[in-house]
Amino acid sequence: MLDEARRRVERGTDVVVAFVECHGRRSTEEKLAGLEVLPRLTREYRGVSFTEMDLDAVLARRPEVALVDELPHTNVPGGRHAKRWQDIQELLDAGIDVLTTVNVQHLESLNDVVEKITGVPQRETVPDEVVRRADQIELVDVAPEGLRRRMAHGSIYAPEKVDAALSHYFRVGNLSALRELALFWLAGRVDEGLQNYRAEHGIAAVWETRERVVVALTGGPEGETLIRRAARIAARAAGGDLLAVHVARSDGLADANPAALAAQRRLAESLGGSYHSVVGDSVPRALIDFARAENATQLVLGTSRRGALMRSLTGRGIGETAVELSGDIDVHMVTHEQSGRGRRLPVPGRLHSPSRRIAGPLAGLVTPFLLTALLSQTRGTVNLTSDILVFLVAVVGVSLLGGVISALVASLIASLLLNYYFIPPIHRFTINDPNNLLALVVFAVVAIVVAVVVDRAARLARRAARATAEAETLSALAGSVLGGASAVEALLDRLRETFGMASVELRDTEGEGDTEGEGDTGGEGGSGPEPAREGEAVEQVPVGDDAVLVLRGRPLPAADRRVLAAFAAHVAAALDRARLAEVAAEVEPVKAADRMRTALLAAVSHDLRTPLAVAMASVSSLRSQDVQFSSEDQQELLASAEESLGKLNRLVDNLLDMSRLQAGVLPMDLQPTALEDVLSAAVDSLADGRPPNLRVQGLEEAPAVLADGPLLERVVANLVANALRHGGDAPVLVTASALAGQVEFRVVDHGPGLPEDDRERVFLPFQRLGDTDNGSGVGLGLALSRGLTEAMGGTLVPEDTPGGGLTMVLSLPAPASAPASASSYATAPDGEAHP
Repeated sequence: MLDEARRRVERGTDVVVAFVECHGRRSTEEKLAGLEVLPRLTREYRGVSFTEMDLDAVLARRPEVALVDELPHTNVPGGRHAKRWQDIQELLDAGIDVLTTVNVQHLESLNDVVEKITGVPQRETVPDEVVRRADQIELVDVAPEGLRRRMAHGSIYAPEKVDAALSHYFRVGNLSALRELALFWLAGRVDEGLQNYRAEHGIAAVWETRERVVVALTGGPEGETLIRRAARIAARAAGGDLLAVHVARSDGLADANPAALAAQRRLAESLGGSYHSVVGDSVPRALIDFARAENATQLVLGTSRRGALMRSLTGRGIGETAVELSGDIDVHMVTHEQSGRGRRLPVPGRLHSPSRRIAGPLAGLVTPFLLTALLSQTRGTVNLTSDILVFLVAVVGVSLLGGVISALVASLIASLLLNYYFIPPIHRFTINDPNNLLALVVFAVVAIVVAVVVDRAARLARRAARATAEAETLSALAGSVLGGASAVEALLDRLRETFGMASVELRDTEGEGDTEGEGDTGGEGGSGPEPAREGEAVEQVPVGDDAVLVLRGRPLPAADRRVLAAFAAHVAAALDRARLAEVAAEVEPVKAADRMRTALLAAVSHDLRTPLAVAMASVSSLRSQDVQFSSEDQQELLASAEESLGKLNRLVDNLLDMSRLQAGVLPMDLQPTALEDVLSAAVDSLADGRPPNLRVQGLEEAPAVLADGPLLERVVANLVANALRHGGDAPVLVTASALAGQVEFRVVDHGPGLPEDDRERVFLPFQRLGDTDNGSGVGLGLALSRGLTEAMGGTLVPEDTPGGGLTMVLSLPAPASAPASASSYATAPDGEAHP
């Protein structure tokens, strides 16, 4: 705000500072230099003097722009308005522009959300509408880590307040949540502005809601254009999903480039979408079935790559058919650079559409007669050789359209018509010239051979395309399994997608229920599948010796059995891996116990033997008759024995408690417990008594916690002892605060800290920092502390101490009846203290 004021002053604008709160920050005070600051108004309230903005002085001064800080501020009673935003409204009504500031936590609509996040109620709020009426809103966005660094460097609060602020209100989680709230709120404000703009300019297009957008890929060069277009459609809707699908055709589609499909798959996934591959004889039907199965709302298709002539000959394409079948699914036809440039190979064999199965024989019957009528008009200008070649071309065309049978019919009719109308003697079925007879025989042979070769080539192309489609499906299957979190579930889902089934289930043939998972919809476990619904086919495929796949939906042709068998083999292998994983999981606790015993024996060999040896040596010396000890020496030996036996007692207690924790038999008596009493008892139990460098803050005001008192005392004692041991000569701070039904107990040291990679390792049994201090126990302190804390329903996590060091954060639930302290304070980013 002050920077903006300086920029406006440099441009010659009349700017005054009506009210700015510096909170003692030198950098803020320096920015006020050179700006006109109006005097404040002093008011008395309950014997205390407060300063407020002098509204009348600002109105009398009538600047072009006034700076008014802290928009949600509540005025001291006695003025014209209760809230500062009402003062600002009066300035605006008087024609004075106002620059003001507000923190996101003070917006009225977010009040309850902020309290749930931070645990601190905001008593000063401003109506959202007041902020929305601003001509311009600027978001001052600072990353949480950057704000915490500024605070740690003393740029915001005095040094004595930094630790408390960072530990309470200025947590990374709190700041991240407030930042997200600010971004979302401002995004809504931007959307309001855009809606107003559209209304003012008469833009009537409907905004898209949440969508599931399916984009169809052929492997052609237009795929990337379609994916990006579909991604933009999905992005315009909040949380829209993008699904890229390729139909592996079995009817001779020749332009499905595997490398291009792989690149398009990577593009779709990089844009947040998913890739799917299905097999289908009818591409439009397969696309619509997939879209309906995935509850898609929009389908994106590329315009046809066929030329105008090819479109006129072959009729409707995929797009037109998909539109007809789409129903309530919106279909987008997207133009691209490849429109009208490509072609499809002919569709052979039994996979011809019904219309072509009728058109082929019909063309074989009609075409020769039409050619005869046409060529009869050119008799005398076209010789017999040309006539024969024209009929040969017609037979080849009929073969491409209807197959070999249609071509044979056409060649037979063409031979008769050639003999009757074009070979002398005309209009008789006799041939006088042997050369003409030879030509007619050659025509018939060539026509039949060409028709057979063309039909065979088409059938081979179909088989190759089918094999390619199966290979693509299996390749996508392998990628799905390798990249999926659950192999069996991924396989079943992929199986349902590939064959367009209504549901896929994996059942135990021994009647023990579903084996592992199920695709889309599943039924109850049992010895057999549920009865098929009317019009629904049920397929069963064995999986190993004790499971069966049950597919419900359309009948599967025999050609799909190979791919289905491959799916079954993958499912069987996945089941075997799952069973092996279960066996390995059962073995892991045994291995962990073995590692625990090994570590325990290694620890006992030294750490338990050392104090035992000292105690035995002290007692043996006292019992010896050979040496006469003075009373001081006797007391020293007794103290040494007592200290060593005390260490042994604590170590054995820790070992026993750790064993009970791992066995789950440690008794708990959870009662409301005061942290101040627990800390006092824990400090008294330390070997050296209460240390002089231990500071305590906020425990008297902190609520009670729900815990087992003696066990919590041991946890606190371990944490304090660990902080004193590794904190050096710097003071150790113990503090507590309440947050959202939890009470956080913090032990803060300023020692060397702990690397990120070691933060979980220190909680393992028999671990020490650096594993070098063999005289400080068997490394059970922190492990036992975390175990006891979690057993009481709490958490124990390490954090960095601002400025260096380690902070152990012990969080425990507060009793339902324990009220939060009314005198504990947390600091907010605006510098105010909020009870």
